[in-house]
Amino acid sequence: MKKRGSMKPFIKIIFIFTLSIASAFSQTYPIKPLRVIFPFAAGGAGDTIARVYGQKFAEKFSQSWILENHGGAGSTLGAAMVAKSPADGYTLLLGTLTFAVSAATYKKLPYDPLRDFTPIGPVGKAVSVLALTPSIKASTVKELIAMAQKSSPALTFASAGIGSTGHLSGELFMHMTGINLLHVPYQGTGAALGDLFSGRTHMVFEPLVSMLAHVRGGKMRAIGVTTSGRSLAAPDIPSLAEQGVEGYDVATWYGLMGPAGIPTDIVTTLNKALNEFIVNPEVKTLMSNIGVEPLVMNPSDFAKLIRKDISRWTDVAREAHVSF
Repeated sequence: MKKRGSMKPFIKIIFIFTLSIASAFSQTYPIKPLRVIFPFAAGGAGDTIARVYGQKFAEKFSQSWILENHGGAGSTLGAAMVAKSPADGYTLLLGTLTFAVSAATYKKLPYDPLRDFTPIGPVGKAVSVLALTPSIKASTVKELIAMAQKSSPALTFASAGIGSTGHLSGELFMHMTGINLLHVPYQGTGAALGDLFSGRTHMVFEPLVSMLAHVRGGKMRAIGVTTSGRSLAAPDIPSLAEQGVEGYDVATWYGLMGPAGIPTDIVTTLNKALNEFIVNPEVKTLMSNIGVEPLVMNPSDFAKLIRKDISRWTDVAREAHVSF
């Protein structure tokens, strides 16, 4: 009996030692640079976001994250690369609202958008604006709706292409207001804005940051932002929701995701770091300069946001007969 009893302290020591090793292993993450894939071509807000957060990540963890641009097929190529990567927390996707839009519009995807990813957390949201060419004299949403109801042929809205966020934002606007607009798709935002400036098309739903200079310069008129509340960058522009389009709330979120199965402690570490960076004054200033506002969520709430957007845009795409 003495011999058996003498083993208890030894077993206890082994148990404590095992827990210590597990704890130490958890605390070592990250032990190497992260590979962050942005599923679009280089340039734009996504690259700036990645650089800003990458710098803060390096300062906090003494590890960098390496941005890789892999654009194509509505962001699905880059997303597929992440879905097929090891679930160790070292390959992540800097996704956007397009992740949900693609899930809603592509008939076949090389991944399951809900089962094959681990949501980690958002890094911010970009507000869009409904902007009109100056020849359209409406200054409020109610005036635009009244004009659209009487217009023949129909007023037009331009977008960067079929299935783009700008396209589906317009489709949602039509659905919620009961008006009819003619969609005019272009190959990119630049071409769409060129025809808007000249008056060949009548309106766009595009990110506020890229529109604001044109609005202030008189090239177009902004009658409403697409989020439920006003934008920090342009508080003088009312939202569509406060002008009677209740429930209209469209923002291009940016957020980190990884392959399915990333350990919970790693997800928690990354989420806490993101939420710490988001409220950093320097980060808030840099993000504001590119039209990105703070968005703080835990992984569970971020997952709910993704599911909600996939469901909503699936309904919009189905009604608009948009699929690839």
